[in-house]
This record gives sequence, C-alpha cells and structure tokens, in this order.
Amino acid sequence: MKSAYIHIPFCKSICSYCDFCKMNYQKEWIEVYLDVLKEEIEEKYADEYLDTIYIGGGTPSCLSKEELNKLFDIIKIFNLNEEYEFTFECNVNDITEELLNILKESQVNRLSIGVESFNNNNLKLIERKHTFEDALTKINLVKNYGFNNINVDLIYALPEETLSTVKKDINQLLKLDIPHISTYSLIIEEHTKLKIKGIKEIDQDLDAKMYEYIVKKLTNNNYNHYEISNFAKKGYESRHNLTYWNNEYYYGFGLGAHGYVHGVRYENTRSFHDYLNGNYILEENILSKQQIMENELMLGLRKTKGINLNEFFNKYDINLQDVFDIKPLLKTKDLIYKNGNIFVNPSKLYVMNEILLKLI
Repeated sequence: MKSAYIHIPFCKSICSYCDFCKMNYQKEWIEVYLDVLKEEIEEKYADEYLDTIYIGGGTPSCLSKEELNKLFDIIKIFNLNEEYEFTFECNVNDITEELLNILKESQVNRLSIGVESFNNNNLKLIERKHTFEDALTKINLVKNYGFNNINVDLIYALPEETLSTVKKDINQLLKLDIPHISTYSLIIEEHTKLKIKGIKEIDQDLDAKMYEYIVKKLTNNNYNHYEISNFAKKGYESRHNLTYWNNEYYYGFGLGAHGYVHGVRYENTRSFHDYLNGNYILEENILSKQQIMENELMLGLRKTKGINLNEFFNKYDINLQDVFDIKPLLKTKDLIYKNGNIFVNPSKLYVMNEILLKLI
C-alpha cells in the first residue's frame, strides 16, 4: 500500500461551486465523527509503511486546536516511510500561527492552499471568504514558518472571467514563487449553488485559450507540466496524486472517501448517519484484469509523460497495443510514441477525454 487519503467533511461556509462531500461545521458532531474515523482506520489499516498521507475535505483547517490534536493523535497509527509526504488542505482564512505550529508538530510537510483566485470579484462570486490581500499575507506566513512544499489551487473559466484576469492570476502566482500549482477549469455541477442560480459555463473556445495560456506561461517559467491540471518545479510533484495516476493502491478513510485496495475500488457512504453507525462503504467493485488495465490507461494518460510500454507489460504480462487499438490515434497524432512511452499529444491535452473515449 502506498498512500492514505483522510476526508474531513466539515466546512464553516459552503462555496458556490463545490460538489465535494461536505457538511456545515457543527462542533457537537466533530468529536463523534473523529471517534468513528478512528474505528474505520483501525478496522481497515494493515500496518503497512506508507509513502504519503493526504488530509482533505471539506475544510480540515476549520477544526479547532483540540479537534486537530485529536485528529493527529488518530493519525499516529500510520507507519510512515522515512521520505514521506504528508499533505494538509487549508483555507486561506484558517491559516494562523497556531495552526502552523500544530501542523509542524504533527509531521505535516506539505500544504495545499485553496486560493482559487486573486481577483476579489471572482472570490465573492464563488463565495470564498478571503480576499486577494489575505491570500498574499497568509502565503507569506506559511513560507516564514518553513513550509517550502506548497500547492496553490486555482480555478479558471469562472462566469464572465476574461483571459486578462487569468493572466493576472498566473503572474501573481509566479511572483509568489509557489512550487506546485493545480489549475481547474470551472465545471458547474448539479446541486451546486451556481447551478441552482442558473449560472452558465463560459464559452468553450475561451476556456481552451485560458488553458493554453496557463500551460505556456508556466512551462516557460520552469514548471513541469506533469499532469493535465498540475504543474511543479523540479522535485515538487505531488507524490500522493501520482499514486492515483499510476493506478497504485491507496486507502480512503472518512465520509465519501474513495479507495483502491488489492484490486477492489470502493466508495464510502456520503450519509453521515450511516457512517456514524459503522456502515462505511457504499459500494465496492472487484475489478477484472481488463478493467484494471483500462484504469491504467485512463489514469496514466493524464500524465504528460504518459505510459511506459515496458512497465505496462511487466505489470500485466501483455502488450498495451494488444489490449487497446492505439494505431489509429498514433496515425492521427492524437497519441505520440517516443522513447518507449505513449502519451497524449501536448497540443490535444484539452480534448483528452474525447481521445480516451476512442480507446475504451
């Protein structure tokens, strides 16, 4: 087992675009939730040494000092390899000296900060509670506390957003010298506040131009575009997320979490009532070899370096090209073969999903 994801669903406010498993912060429920989370971990975890832990949400940073200490006491059950990566998600306004001290003492060595935009009008639209000025102050505080491995999330293609706004956001990130940047085009999901308000997604051509600008600007500034939505300076790629894209095993603990253990993909329930009663898992799928190879293809092609054909053969004892008909896509240059790897043509990453549909 490589990794563990731990979901903390509580939020003090709900963002207008959010479709993740979340619930409003209620102090009386958090202690109960953490007790059940501990029981789930003790039931499933098999004492392996892990390379990565990721605490996400929801908003794990909204927990109080006492609640965080209880969470990190639970996490002490995990054995960590010497060169581990331990990521904790933070909202900008939750970042304080007290929080950073707790994280330092708890072995967290990577922070993922939900900035989303440096434009105050866009922040209001998506109902983030911080401002551009708050983001600058808190990122500098994080750096001053010695956290060097930092990710910033950025959402683009917001309603009425222009290419000019995106350029300003990217230039601001470059000024801050952030080692890892995750960029996401806004998708307005069902049941979100934006959907309920009738907000529409922006023109697809403009969305594509924004993506192309982000890729060009960041790669020209020494960021490795190693996955369709992720950019990192050398040595700062997210090892936890690479576990997913490499189709490796990982635990998922907590409400709504997903996991992949010994050929079984599972999804935990989103029902708080069911979870508290110990009915953690909503659905389990025992994958066939064909399904596992399909996952390998779909996840692996998200990486810009793609899939190594020798590694695929060593893993599955069959050639990738004997399983998937890649010749037509090589001919049209949707896929590229180079140095033993097959990968999506960099000029066609924006339409990667359409390419995958031709393969599966």
